[in-house]
Amino acid sequence: MAAVAVSSETEKLSKLRSAVADLNQISESEKSGFISLISRYLSGEAEQIEWSKIKTPTDEVVVPYNTLAPPSEDLAETKKLLDKLAVLKLNGGLGTTMGCTGPKSVIEVRNGLTFLDLIVIQIESLNKKYGCNVPLLLMNSFNTHDDTLKIVEKYSNSNIEIHTFNQSQYPRLVVEDFLPLPSKGHTGKDGWYPPGHGDVFPALLNSGKLDALLSQGKEYIFVANSDNLGAIVDLKILNHLICNQNEYCMEVTPKTLADVKGGTLISYEGRVQLLEIAQVPDAHVNEFKSIEKFKIFNTNNLWVNLKAIKRLVTANALKMEIIPNPKEVDGIKVLQLETAAGAAIRFFDNAIGINVPRSRFLPVKASSDLLLVQSDLYTLSDGFVTRNKARTNPENPSIELGPEFKKVADFLRRFKSIPSIIELDALKVTGDVWFGAGVTLKGKLTITAKPGEKLEIPDKAVLKDKVITSAKDI
Repeated sequence: MAAVAVSSETEKLSKLRSAVADLNQISESEKSGFISLISRYLSGEAEQIEWSKIKTPTDEVVVPYNTLAPPSEDLAETKKLLDKLAVLKLNGGLGTTMGCTGPKSVIEVRNGLTFLDLIVIQIESLNKKYGCNVPLLLMNSFNTHDDTLKIVEKYSNSNIEIHTFNQSQYPRLVVEDFLPLPSKGHTGKDGWYPPGHGDVFPALLNSGKLDALLSQGKEYIFVANSDNLGAIVDLKILNHLICNQNEYCMEVTPKTLADVKGGTLISYEGRVQLLEIAQVPDAHVNEFKSIEKFKIFNTNNLWVNLKAIKRLVTANALKMEIIPNPKEVDGIKVLQLETAAGAAIRFFDNAIGINVPRSRFLPVKASSDLLLVQSDLYTLSDGFVTRNKARTNPENPSIELGPEFKKVADFLRRFKSIPSIIELDALKVTGDVWFGAGVTLKGKLTITAKPGEKLEIPDKAVLKDKVITSAKDI
């Protein structure tokens, strides 16, 4: 039976190889990367985690942020440190879940400024303050490439070098016969997919950007999602990595009940490793989700040594866990195989995690997150979004907005101005609800408009610990 299975997999791969060879929309390096990913998937090389071998990492492996040495206050020393750094933002995602058509990074977040505006302002102010040259790299996907090129033109006079490059473009696989969707006439964008942010390492090398950075004397790259407003350059972390020669560092932060599905760091057979929920045996899923045993999760803020990336990619040694992502295109079942950058941690020498404050993880995934960052809970200065010290509760309010608020345009229409939420603990809004100007929300609030009815919260209303279903409850 095993021999039959192997011969069938070999045949599948051979047919796929010849079909992929005819796809002239992608480069030779993309073709070989794709075939390599598929053959790994077919060989079923996924390693099963032995639950009993999992150990909680020590403070040497996941270093508490407050034990890091403060960086030098000497401006010249800091300049030396920053001249070894490049910043890379993962910019392949579209804002479709929030009702936008272009790259997510151009959604306006605060004071009319987009994610990308804020990132550019932050790095510009660093370069100006220390007289250094920290470049910004944007890894786009074929979905965001054209729009991003137009958008970055507006920064041409900025004090910052901006480089863009594309991650790989792989063909979606038809499940039925394991052939590429584009070879069946689906040559438009829906025939292709970007293979996850684990592709950042080969894409850096294949684009020529990695060698360019090394030739400029850069040693580390700080990689983060473009929608994480907390992912700013941190001198303490950079200084620690250079002093200790850590090739890879993942920022982790304490889990709350909202983060139970996030990947976590473990010690496994003597190495630090990322454990994702997909790798967890069914019998242990509840244990994985508990915040007692697994107390931290991956923020996807990563600091990686550039020479180490070159060494490992050239040796084809970064064999991260494969994430199968089934989809459907025009009724055809397709498969796309992806990898995650965090899973690469186990291949780097002297890799560590740093347990950072929650303020370094401030992603905007939905309009409820937008409400948080646009409110008085945060202040904006030099492109940095900072938590308002007037908020005494260390946790952010829990906010749940109904589907009427899902698209950014609808969200903005429903608030005359963003309410004050400094003293808010929880807010749940359902139905056709509209907010006036200067509203203050405190404590725990549930606001529900009855079906077919419009519920308006008047200007300057102060609401605290209430369940509101009609105007008379206000």
